[in-house]
Amino acid sequence: MVSQFVSSHKVRLLGDLNYPFPENTHAVGRLDSNSEGLLILTTDKRVTKLLFEGDVKHTRTYLLQVEKIVGEETLEQLRTGVTIRVKGGGNYITAPCDVTLVQKPENLFKGGYNGSEFKTYSWLLLSLTEGKFRQVRKMAAAVKHPCKRLIRMSIEDLTLGDLQPGNVKEIEEDIFFSLLKIDNTKTSLEEKSGAE
Repeated sequence: MVSQFVSSHKVRLLGDLNYPFPENTHAVGRLDSNSEGLLILTTDKRVTKLLFEGDVKHTRTYLLQVEKIVGEETLEQLRTGVTIRVKGGGNYITAPCDVTLVQKPENLFKGGYNGSEFKTYSWLLLSLTEGKFRQVRKMAAAVKHPCKRLIRMSIEDLTLGDLQPGNVKEIEEDIFFSLLKIDNTKTSLEEKSGAE
């Protein structure tokens, strides 16, 4: 499904989930249709600004399955930054990030690519603080290890845990902001001072 409630295309939407979403619910940090994992849904329009448009950078962690065996040299390339193409056709060097090789995850939710089409593949755990369009997939492609499966595992301390595809978990507002490491009072004050 796509990470939105309305579309002019015939696709599965978030509203198709069996959940009574409040009016004005929207996705924060959407996933592309080929990706899986943690998706924040909120009615608070400040969350996107606080997480992705402010001065403080917030960490997002992804589990990705890539073609072929990844060596230490490739991990170091990813850690220090690689050149990717961005919207508008320009080149961009990614910021340093954390990346490690991991064993095949156990009890990963069903569906998605399982690696059977390729003789060799690797699983990586990658954490970064920036989010250019399809950046993680572009980074994997830049080091010649195309991404076959991409799962967002966490945003700061808000983790996917054992939440299964299509399930929704409500979180109390104070806990939500605490896990995301964002101050929900700061923007309110900034908006008031900016309006004067």
